[in-house]
Amino acid sequence: MQIYFSQKQNDWTENQIQRATLLFKYFPELETAYHQTLAFRNIYENQQKASAKTAFEQWIQKVQEQALKEFYTVANTVKYNLDNILNFFNNRNTNANAESFNAKIKLFRANLRGVTDTKFFLFRLHKLFAQPQ
Repeated sequence: MQIYFSQKQNDWTENQIQRATLLFKYFPELETAYHQTLAFRNIYENQQKASAKTAFEQWIQKVQEQALKEFYTVANTVKYNLDNILNFFNNRNTNANAESFNAKIKLFRANLRGVTDTKFFLFRLHKLFAQPQ
């Protein structure tokens, strides 16, 4: 029996609400972290790039104001990569396909136990992955 912090509070069962109340009473920093995590996730519900940018900037500022040291790394990463992150809001696309393809290449290379002939390796990649399915 766990409280799943990936759920919003209004999705919790009665039992989860009771346990969260008790947990947050004794560990208020967990409640703060929980709400900051939800606030970050909710930014991605924005439909407009400009409103998302404002929301990210406000989230970063709130992390700094609340001195949430555990979130500093995330906040700094978002701050320094904000333009790239905001590209998601152009077409609501991620780079998941590229990451998946990269994982396939790494697995293929690992199965070969390394690459000695780069030209032949690229030829094999082309034959395996560049053909229409």
